[in-house]
Amino acid sequence: MTLPLRGQTESGDETFSGKATGYMDGGGTLELTSSKGRKCSGDFVYVTQRRGEGTFTCTNGQSGSFSFVSTGTRGTGTGSVGSQRFTFTFG
Repeated sequence: MTLPLRGQTESGDETFSGKATGYMDGGGTLELTSSKGRKCSGDFVYVTQRRGEGTFTCTNGQSGSFSFVSTGTRGTGTGSVGSQRFTFTFG
């Protein structure tokens, strides 16, 4: 299942959009593009039925981690890239 994803940095100076794709085996992928042209992609796994965690790498060399809570068709999450924190929603 692929769902749209939207978010922003904690400071609010950068927004992003993309997609999250979950697979039946409990894993998935995340792809996003920021308002500043940064492209990031990564992988996640569900650690419980509703909670997932993952890591991603961006085209500018930065990387980060994220976690989320999902209902199955939508959810919310937080993460960091470099020293910037961000929040996101999907579904």
